[in-house]
Amino acid sequence: MTKKDEPSKGDEVTWKSHGQTVHGKVEKKITKRTEESGRTVDASPDEPQYRVRSDKSGRTAVHKPEALDDDG
Repeated sequence: MTKKDEPSKGDEVTWKSHGQTVHGKVEKKITKRTEESGRTVDASPDEPQYRVRSDKSGRTAVHKPEALDDDG
């Protein structure tokens, strides 16, 4: 995804995890350093990250926008 193509809450996306493609939805845009999904996320308004939830496992993860692909 390009900067102008950033994902939004509710968007269906895919990402790679342990060599597999995971399908899920964007839950939240993170724009500051915070604790999320069990780890410290070093995000900022210029370099946001996104909390996503797996459709299959229900688990959450946090990824940079370049790690997410549109699944729509």
